[in-house]
Amino acid sequence: MTRIPHDPSGEPNPLRILSLDHLRSRTSMKWRTYPADVLPLWVAEMDVPLAEPVVRAVTDALARGDTGYPAGTAYAEALAAFAEKRWGWDGLAVERTAIVPDVMLGVVEMIKLVTGAGDPVVVNSPVYPPFFHFVEHMDRLVLQAPLGADLRIDLGVLEATFRHAVAGGRRAAYLLCSPHNPTGTVHTAAELAAVAALADRYGVRVVADEIHAPLVANGVDFVPYLSVSGAESGLSLMSASKAWNLAGLKAALAIAGPGAAADLARLPEEVGHGPSHVGVIAHTAALTDGTAWLDALLAGIDDNRLLIEGLLAEHLPRIVCHPAEGTYFAWLDCRPLGLGDDPAAVFLERGRVALNSGIPFGTGGEGHARLNLATSPEILAEGVRRMVTALDRT
Repeated sequence: MTRIPHDPSGEPNPLRILSLDHLRSRTSMKWRTYPADVLPLWVAEMDVPLAEPVVRAVTDALARGDTGYPAGTAYAEALAAFAEKRWGWDGLAVERTAIVPDVMLGVVEMIKLVTGAGDPVVVNSPVYPPFFHFVEHMDRLVLQAPLGADLRIDLGVLEATFRHAVAGGRRAAYLLCSPHNPTGTVHTAAELAAVAALADRYGVRVVADEIHAPLVANGVDFVPYLSVSGAESGLSLMSASKAWNLAGLKAALAIAGPGAAADLARLPEEVGHGPSHVGVIAHTAALTDGTAWLDALLAGIDDNRLLIEGLLAEHLPRIVCHPAEGTYFAWLDCRPLGLGDDPAAVFLERGRVALNSGIPFGTGGEGHARLNLATSPEILAEGVRRMVTALDRT
């Protein structure tokens, strides 16, 4: 596959537009969970204005009163076109897609299609905490296959976990996070092909959460799981929500490989009633007309990755900041600071800056924190200053 590089879009960096006062007027989770004196650098919301094509599409829909139930394949067609241009993948078949409320609820529905109550679901920890919560709430057993020391999939550990998962003839699924949250690891084509081969060998069904797919660093290739050899029985969930900051406009797509079409066909019709029709309109506009805005954002995130590495090297050199290839997070190894298993709690209490605690991410999360880079350089610098203040007060 051949993907296009980040295009110089000519659009302004959306991370540099909004002031802190403007952001504090927002009423979403990021800005209302903590008191006003806390600087929030945690949950996956970006400090950006929306892309103009998205605003225009939603405004036009509201002006028409077009706020009913979702219908049609425009979203899937837009994603297929985006995937072909962006990732060189022409295998996203619109007829093997279904609209679902969001990626995690789509994950739940896919796992229900390929496993039963009590069956194991394998995850690579440390990983997005809802992987644990949603799987356990649907009466499945989470099995952790921790990432290696290099924060990449450890194929030996994964194989051993697959073998254990299917022992006694059990059905099992593997919930793949790609790109990986929180580490920002972008899996290579060779790694994904090896995953597909292991899954086929052990009869494990792969469900790939690819919500961060458009968010990769310049020079890094995102590879859709369903594009690799051997992944024909896989299922994928994709959405424009993370890349265009549309979490409040719910809509995602479930995508089946050729060997999973019959599974997806069993998805209950009522699942498709859950997404927001306005959300579908917004996501379709983002994928179709919002790529220049996306390229400006990606350049800004690349700049912020370099900025946070430099700020930490200068002011907090004992923190190990793993260079991320994807997402807009920095995964911080704070164990050398001696702050215990939950350094984020110390930064919050003594520095009034909110990061994500590493503990809910599972094995490998202790002593770590996740920092959201999708903000202005000034806010990032203030966040690091507050982290330094927290250490000065220990």
